Amino acid sequence: MSTRTSYPDPENPRQRKELVVKLLSQDPGNYKDAPTEGIRRVLEKVTGQTIPRGTTLETSKLDYIRLSTTVATNALLERKGHKHALLITRGFKDLLLIGNQARPKIFDLNIRRPAPLYSTVVEVDERVTLVGYTSDPKSEEHAVQFGEDGSITRGYRGKGWDGQGDAEGPGDIVRGLSGEAVRILKRPDVEVVERDLRKLYDEGYRSLAIVFVHSYTFPDHERIIGDLARSIGFTHVSESAQLLPMIKMVPRGVSSTADAYLTPILREYLDGFFKGFDSKLRGGHVNGPRVEFMGSDGGLVDLDNFSGLKSILSGPAGGVVGYALTSWDPERKHPIIGLDVGGTSTDVSRFDGRYEIVYETTTAGVTIQSPQLDINTVAAGGGSCLSFRNGLFLAGPESAGAEPGPACYRKGGPLAVTDANLILGRLIPDYFPKIFGKSEKEPLDVQASKVAFEKVALEINDSHELQHDLSLDEIVYGFIKVANETMCRPIRALTEARGHATSKHILASFGGAGGQHACEIASLLGIKTILIHRYSSILSAYGLALADRVYELQEPCSTFYTQNNKESLLARLDKLTKDVKAELAKQGFEEKRVHVERMLNMRFEGTDTALMVLAESNGEEDFETAFNKAYKSEFGFLLDTKSIIVDDIKVRGIGKTFDTLGESVYSEVAKLSTRPVHRAKAESTYSVYFEHVGRVNDTPVFLLDNLEVGDTLEGPAMIIDQTQTIVLVPGARGVLTSKHLYITLK
Repeated sequence: MSTRTSYPDPENPRQRKELVVKLLSQDPGNYKDAPTEGIRRVLEKVTGQTIPRGTTLETSKLDYIRLSTTVATNALLERKGHKHALLITRGFKDLLLIGNQARPKIFDLNIRRPAPLYSTVVEVDERVTLVGYTSDPKSEEHAVQFGEDGSITRGYRGKGWDGQGDAEGPGDIVRGLSGEAVRILKRPDVEVVERDLRKLYDEGYRSLAIVFVHSYTFPDHERIIGDLARSIGFTHVSESAQLLPMIKMVPRGVSSTADAYLTPILREYLDGFFKGFDSKLRGGHVNGPRVEFMGSDGGLVDLDNFSGLKSILSGPAGGVVGYALTSWDPERKHPIIGLDVGGTSTDVSRFDGRYEIVYETTTAGVTIQSPQLDINTVAAGGGSCLSFRNGLFLAGPESAGAEPGPACYRKGGPLAVTDANLILGRLIPDYFPKIFGKSEKEPLDVQASKVAFEKVALEINDSHELQHDLSLDEIVYGFIKVANETMCRPIRALTEARGHATSKHILASFGGAGGQHACEIASLLGIKTILIHRYSSILSAYGLALADRVYELQEPCSTFYTQNNKESLLARLDKLTKDVKAELAKQGFEEKRVHVERMLNMRFEGTDTALMVLAESNGEEDFETAFNKAYKSEFGFLLDTKSIIVDDIKVRGIGKTFDTLGESVYSEVAKLSTRPVHRAKAESTYSVYFEHVGRVNDTPVFLLDNLEVGDTLEGPAMIIDQTQTIVLVPGARGVLTSKHLYITLK
């Protein structure tokens, strides 16, 4: 867990000093909560005062706190969420269990369907149905049409029609939020539902998910039941229409159960976090520090808008923001691959001028419909367990975690990738934080790693009939090669599998273990340029500091995209734009610091796959061209004879934290005066193992803080600071810039 802060320099108040604190994300023997402990240590260093652990921290010296967390993610992965009940339209009890009939492992002989997140189901006797589109160009004679006041001017005269269009009784037709005509077949009996809810409450349920048919356009019934549940005492109620006003009942329903499953856990964690501070922390920026959270889509949200559903990728999202804002050059437009090598996993993403967002993802067998950064994760990181089974070297998917951690963490943990790097000399105990053991002051335990690897080496050599036994270095490096190939897999999925040439990208490496693997992974992928930020090992924390505040609104639409409808669509977008800007203005952002993205969720008639499209800007918003381009890129063809339907409209407002981050690293390198660094400037030498050349016993070790801008290093070499170790392989060349280590490979 990393904490980064800035504060006025006591010697020069006009300048700000940066302070970085890094600690284990879990260490229950020494502290309960890592973020609180990090802030306590920061306050101690800034104020010069001793603050005992467990003391309620004063917030008078804090301007804001930004936090990302994996609490909800871990709860979903480990199935340790909150017990909750699902309320669903009668007749659809098994809908979420049946799902969409997808068979991702169709040839698996022992398919195990993930259990649903909810614990019980209550069917509610309510029902609405759709009558027709309000302006279908092909079937206007069957479509209900409404006047400006919402009354029905012409249309469907089937059973239940009363000619008025009010919603007082069964059979009445009203206009839904999407513009569709909605006929009310059955209103929920409040007395019956209340009886069911009180029974659930008596059974210990405190969290609910409510999912009704067509509630995306007619949310009234969900709202009635939600208000009733809150009055009874349910502490969390996820109304699907409020969470996701989108068509498709299955993903909308699963997302709502995920929110009801995760948000209470997240709130409990945040309540515990807030208890470590004085009462001003939750009072908002007027009375105390402003508290912001990283959402899965890379934007900051306040406490009221932060939920379990929005926090699935809260942890890795900060890193994506960090590398995107510090590595992108809007003039050169080199696409970037982000490689975040953490403790349990490696997260991979791509940035080409705009965050790549996906709106439906599957995590731990749960298909969630919510905007998230397109991050591919593979179970290979510094804590990935190493084993030899059935003649194969394996790295992951099991992880040693932070507790007990790898074998070298002095807690009796298993062999992990960190142990392999330690044995190969790619981690140097003298320069690694001494935070281990009962005293939290001991270094990494090299002997523990060596003893464990010697046992594995003996097993490997006994199982192979080779002319000579493999050396310990060869065996340990074999595990590193397996881990590197595993990390390359999601990168190829984001690039080659989508028609992008991997070699045309720049690799932005970060995360605690990124610097030890970056050069070799880039070489495997044919990438020639690597960027490692000075704060690469804490880039998620740094990204939090750079991130923008985000507020977005979305409404269902369900209308055809035609010239006649274009004006009304733009008018609805204008209204949402006004509301988004007004909200960001309340949060303190001037209009000139607000950037707005206007989107339509579009699909071809007769298909069920919609794409969220940002308009092409050619003087006017050309959504049709943008949709055709996106559709062809995704599927390889166009359905030219089909009409285009707009399912949803969406406006995303971005309150900019910084106007500019200054000159890009590429511009700086182009005009930088470079000079080679002599070995005499090395802090020390160390024995490091490299592929093809073996052990280099006198590998120079440089301290990053002692190098100057323009210094050029030739591999093999090691570059170290307080939070990271970077391995420069033979043939690599590194140039130090003001913010990055700029590495090129031959």
